[in-house]
Amino acid sequence: MASHAPPAPAGLTAAEAATRLAADGPNVLPTQRPPSQLRLFAAQMVHFFALMLWTAGALAFVAGLPELGVAIFVVIVINGVFAFVQEHRAERAAAKLRDLIPRRARVVRDGLPTEISSEELVVGDLVLLESGDRISADLSAVTAHSLSIDTSTLTGESVPESADDGDAVLAGTFVVEGDGTAVVTATAGATRLAGIAQLTQASTRPPGPLAAELRRVVQVIAALAVGVGTTFFALALALGTDPNDGFIFAIGVTVALVPEGLLPTVTLSLALGAQRMAERNALVRRLEAVETLGSTTCICTDKTGTLTQNEMAVIEVWTPAGAARVRGRGYEPEGTVEADDALLPALRDLAVTAVRCSTGRAVLEDGRWIAHGDPMEAALDAFAKRLGVEGPAHAHADGFAHRFPFDPRRRRMSLSRGDRVLTKGAPDAVLPLCDPAVAARAAEVVDELAARGLRLLAIAARPIAPDETPPATAEDAERDLDLLGLVGLEDPPRPEAQEAIAGARAAGVHILMITGDHPQTAVAIAREVGLTDGGAAVLGADLPDGEGELGALLDHDGLVVARVSPEQKLRIARALRARGHVVAMTGDGVNDGPALQEADIGIAMGRSGTDVAREAADLVLLDDNFATIVDAIAQGRATFLNIRRFLTYHLSANVAELTPFLVWALSTGNIPLALGVLQVICIDLVTDIAPSAALGAEPPSPRVLEGPPPRGRLLNRSVLRRGFGVLGPTLAIVSMAAFGATLVAAGWRPGAKAPDGDTLLAASGAAFAAVVIGQAANAFACRSSVTVPWRLDRPRNPLLLGAVASMFVVLAILLFVPPLADLLEQAPPTLLGAAVALLAAPAVLLADAADKARRATASA
Repeated sequence: MASHAPPAPAGLTAAEAATRLAADGPNVLPTQRPPSQLRLFAAQMVHFFALMLWTAGALAFVAGLPELGVAIFVVIVINGVFAFVQEHRAERAAAKLRDLIPRRARVVRDGLPTEISSEELVVGDLVLLESGDRISADLSAVTAHSLSIDTSTLTGESVPESADDGDAVLAGTFVVEGDGTAVVTATAGATRLAGIAQLTQASTRPPGPLAAELRRVVQVIAALAVGVGTTFFALALALGTDPNDGFIFAIGVTVALVPEGLLPTVTLSLALGAQRMAERNALVRRLEAVETLGSTTCICTDKTGTLTQNEMAVIEVWTPAGAARVRGRGYEPEGTVEADDALLPALRDLAVTAVRCSTGRAVLEDGRWIAHGDPMEAALDAFAKRLGVEGPAHAHADGFAHRFPFDPRRRRMSLSRGDRVLTKGAPDAVLPLCDPAVAARAAEVVDELAARGLRLLAIAARPIAPDETPPATAEDAERDLDLLGLVGLEDPPRPEAQEAIAGARAAGVHILMITGDHPQTAVAIAREVGLTDGGAAVLGADLPDGEGELGALLDHDGLVVARVSPEQKLRIARALRARGHVVAMTGDGVNDGPALQEADIGIAMGRSGTDVAREAADLVLLDDNFATIVDAIAQGRATFLNIRRFLTYHLSANVAELTPFLVWALSTGNIPLALGVLQVICIDLVTDIAPSAALGAEPPSPRVLEGPPPRGRLLNRSVLRRGFGVLGPTLAIVSMAAFGATLVAAGWRPGAKAPDGDTLLAASGAAFAAVVIGQAANAFACRSSVTVPWRLDRPRNPLLLGAVASMFVVLAILLFVPPLADLLEQAPPTLLGAAVALLAAPAVLLADAADKARRATASA
């Protein structure tokens, strides 16, 4: 980047910034270089299942069957290409989602504070810094007020460093406390971060629940495949079979049991789930979080912006001299203040003080007044405008010598200049610093307004004597204050919050309100949205010290915990997890990072949250809406169930593929082998990959939130029972029936000499067709584990329709194209064989319907 002369204290003009942006380019910080595409493709060829198949293919060559070895290698390559494509699509989708996460910066342009994309920062910009901001360029501090910077991404140092006037503040760090202004000295590739590529790499996270469960499934299936293959080999030898033939059968059995499409199907399902969440304003930062969301049992939600609209408006003001009501629309400056004329000077003094203690403003943008910065501070600005008071553009430009930023522990902030200290904060944090008699009167007003659900601020001030040393600490400044008044702000509940809370409860999810707000305000909002129907809030200061006692206290739906510090949020997440809950925790502040990381699912606010919170979270809400969390949980549940659907589908095919080998072995070879190893491989390719991917994209059922979350194993009792006990046996019976009917019709009887080649090929073709036709019906049966396909009320799955259609096209090619049919040692079935094979579809659907009806009756 080119260097420019230092700016004036008022920052750049919009024209200057545009010129520098055109010359230097966007401020895009360096990111971690992804692995090469060749390396990613190679990884798909050497995972555990692939290694098993490579071994099987090599053994086939050793056994003198190169055709089988080549076929197995083709399976590996085709499956690897499919997996690579899905992984690549998933990574691209995740990258696009990450790009949507807001990266903002507040700068002074044309003398006014303006919020811009961090990519628009240019050298010379005057940046306004606040607690929670991510630094997106190299800066030099101009004014620093208790400014503390987290530099761990660059230095590895976990303790934040203080920054004074003139100090460098580097890209990639975070403001964790205080505020100030700074000038941009370098952007994009010229930043220090760009030269330390190895420090930009994200830390490795431990495997999530889904990764651990998939590892277990892979181990179980691998052990089963090798065990069954070895058993068949030993059984074949015991029955006097030629060792070479027995070895081939063992390879076929092992290959049949390997779910080649499992891993790419899981990736596809997670990626589609993430994309669907993004369409509903929920951005997933890690694909595995999609499934974890579906297991959520407890949501710890904030109040402001999540359950409320986060569109603040001052509606009541109380001063020691009297009260006033304020009417207006949104952040518009037009409005009325209903008060006696004698009270107006006190109201204007309160309004000016409140605005000088704030950086948020109400601004006109595209013909609409909106909040720039904190919505509460924008509401104070709109209130001042309605009184005819125009606050300063920025407090730092108004002659203040010292600024003591808001601290979540003090819950107040202050400014001082030559003759006055100004303070803004929570009433219970400010009133004790004021005259006791006035504070007692104000406390009664606080209780009254908070009970109506209003959010309250106390505004106070004190003069600085001419001979007094300017206060250098917050403690020196915040004493002997004169209470100017109380401001009551309304933040209406979101219209959809009540329905979303009811939906979460129907899903067996506990909801707790965890807020730093006044307890009466919190309870009033909780009642309004249906979170609670009575009772008082639990105060953060009253939480028990023991983790067990804390968990027992919190493990109740509808609990409201108020005046909570970030440290207490961390303890709450830890205690609930210790009780066995899968915890989703919302947060927006810089100090919420530890709690978001401790929770199973950290949820940050995309509109009002800080960059620190978004970096720590697994999910970012673009609309800050509680209903979006519930939608994301529904999609997470659907994703988990989709993986189970694929497993059920695959296990059903396993039974049909293994049965011919079992019948051949138990009959000591008196019943010919209905399916060969190459046919089994083709069945896996034809019936597994495309339909499995389609089942992984199954849309959520409208009833997915009815009942508790799907917990436990992917390979649970229901999956095993349906695959091995209902659907699989039905497929196997019809397939063997088609095979046997063809042979019997040609005059063959069990124990007799094997029929001629053409008859055996036609019989094998009938068995092959029966499995494929049955699997087509099975794909629809697996759309739900409780409802028959023709009664499903969820949206259609066009991918599944396309996959099933492709199955029939490939089936016809493999049966009627002579070279391919000869390779698979099969032929088009006879009319009788085809008729029996066609029965596979209704047989599977009827067996599925009978099983679902039986279970529905048993559970009624």
